[in-house]
Amino acid sequence: MTSNLMYDLIGDIHGHADELQALLTYLDYRPDAAGIPRHPASRQVIFLGDYIDRGPKIRETLQLVRGMVDGGAALAILGNHEYNALAFWQQDPAGGYLRPHKPNNILQHTETLKAFRSAELFREWHAYLEWFLTLPLALELPGLRAVHACWQPEQLTFLRQQLPGLRLTRSFLARAAYPGTPEFEAAEVVLKGREVRLPDGLTFADKDGHVRRQMPCAARCACAGGKIPPPPPTTPITSKTWPSCAASPWS
Repeated sequence: MTSNLMYDLIGDIHGHADELQALLTYLDYRPDAAGIPRHPASRQVIFLGDYIDRGPKIRETLQLVRGMVDGGAALAILGNHEYNALAFWQQDPAGGYLRPHKPNNILQHTETLKAFRSAELFREWHAYLEWFLTLPLALELPGLRAVHACWQPEQLTFLRQQLPGLRLTRSFLARAAYPGTPEFEAAEVVLKGREVRLPDGLTFADKDGHVRRQMPCAARCACAGGKIPPPPPTTPITSKTWPSCAASPWS
């Protein structure tokens, strides 16, 4: 089954509201009487997640994205940064928080914390956290699938069994906080993609400056011993034959 409805897919905004507005204008979206950008031919945006962290206008980004979704001009799914935020703010029954408040995790979330630093804004932020729980982890539309990182059928089947409408629950988040659980594995793959371990002694710094010993399995990798050109690293590494990912995330 196919649909004549056209979509514009936009991902990883990370608080860059001005750039998002410029992109929408370039794509011919214009504000309606309520200020919601709409396309004259009734195209819809599908936002692919990662609305928060890093950028200078996180609150404005959330206002724009949610306004379009609530106004029927867009659809949106969850990204790993929204998932991390939910875990960061949910208490762990065993103590602390589901996403530990250690330096790297706080640093990744700093720009979002700064964007909602007053008491009034903090209440608004908690409303956005509740809104994140309404966003699905993936969308399957006529002729189109949308996911933040990896459409892995087995993991998505498991998630559909656990989550009505593929929307997170607090109880699922609590189970998914522990590596080795099926909930953790499913969330990791769908929201972050599969990773392969780098050969011994090789690391690279990601865009947040964190040293990594694993890297995402690229879409062009067959995940069966294929060669992957590495991303631009801080620590130089060379292309090698990588270990198997066990199963292709793109099957």
